[in-house]
This record gives sequence, structure tokens and C-alpha cells, in this order.
Amino acid sequence: MILLTFNITNIEAEGKNGSIITDEERLKITEDNTKAILRILDIHDIKASFFVEISLTGKLRNLIKAISSKGHEIAFYNQNSNPEEIENAKKDIQDLLEKQIRGIRQKEVKVPQEDLKMLEFNYVSNIDNADILFPFKRLKRDTEITEEDGLSIVPESISPYSQLPYNDFVFQILPMKYYRNMVLETLQNEGFVLIYLNVWQFTDFKKYYFDIPFYRKLFSGKKMEDKLDALLTFINGKELAVSRMKDYIF
Repeated sequence: MILLTFNITNIEAEGKNGSIITDEERLKITEDNTKAILRILDIHDIKASFFVEISLTGKLRNLIKAISSKGHEIAFYNQNSNPEEIENAKKDIQDLLEKQIRGIRQKEVKVPQEDLKMLEFNYVSNIDNADILFPFKRLKRDTEITEEDGLSIVPESISPYSQLPYNDFVFQILPMKYYRNMVLETLQNEGFVLIYLNVWQFTDFKKYYFDIPFYRKLFSGKKMEDKLDALLTFINGKELAVSRMKDYIF
């Protein structure tokens, strides 16, 4: 099973050469990138899970509703929110969608699992920082879903052969023919492959002058759209199963 997921967060980089990029412009970029992803998913009739950064939920209500109406899962991405902020956002979006928010993803700031259980989440999908100094380092860790404190803990996926993680940077930089082989090899040995991408990777950095490292600009924007399209074409061509996170776990 392939679990395809996207993190909806605003790009945090400053403008290049002192240029100012407003919060409104950043939000518009995030919306436009997400809509481009939705169009590609629609073409291939594939459903995904979208992890929306908690501080953006109140600003992206129309987008969240559009994502959900297309059959995709809405979950939360916690950058630095406290339990009270998470609870308020969860209640707001659940009332908006009339659906339960089951999942949450965390990276640097991690709310304790007992608090997340009290907030009635069902699963946690934590991710690691991708260190550019070791973008392709070999990793070894458990890739099985476990249950702790009444929560399903979903780990990042790792290729059993190359030991490469299925993180955002590996997808962006690795040639698609190698990435396809990595997916097939993993599915032969694991029950699922969890892929996650960041919506900001689909930004056209020739149009928007963010001060980001050159390696993060490589194959970004339209090239990321083409790469996602190629992956989904491969998935459908091989008749590989794809699931939203909540459906696979429960």
C-alpha cells in the first residue's frame, strides 16, 4: 500500500536581497501550490492525506473544504502549537467539515502522546529533519506501525535495500527511475510505503525570490509537478494500491 501525504505549510525563508514577501503572498503561494497538486491527483484519480499546519487552518478554510470535498483526508501538522491551540483548531475544522480529524504530524516540536490522545487523535505520523549533509545516509529503524497510549504511531518509511528514507528531499532530488525501483522493492518487503512531500516544494523560485539554498531549488516548482505526475502515472500503470492514512490504519 502507498500512503501519499502532503504537508501544507507556508515557506518560512526570507526574501532574497532584502526583498519583503508578505504573509498574504506566502499564503497565496501555498494555496496555488496545493491547487496544482489537487489537479494532478484528480487527473490520476488518486486520494491522499493533507497535513495542514495548525496556525493556517483558520486562514485556509475554503481550501481545506475543497480538499475534503475531493475525497482527500485532512489531518494536522504541528509546528509549534500548544494543546489548547490544537484543540481549538480541531474543533473548528471538524465543525467545518463535519468529519473527525484523526491524524497529526509533528517534526521539531512534539506534544506528548497522552495529550494527543486526550484531544481524540487516532494516529501520529512524526517525521525527522532531513540533514543536507547526510541526505542519503543509510538509516536503520523500525518501520512497523505500533500502538502507544492508545495511539497508532506511524513511522517514516525507509527503503530496505538502499536504506534511503521516503522524505521530501529524496523525492525531489532522486531520479524518478530510481525512485520507482525503490518503491517496488519496498512494497515487496513492507506492508506500506509512506511518502511525504511539502507543498512549498512546488513553488516557482524563479518567480518568487526566496533566500533558500540552491539544492532546495533544484527540480522544484513545475519540475516537482511533472515528477509527481510521473509517479502517479507509474502507480496507476502498475496498479499499485493507494490509501489515505486514516483508511489504512483503521
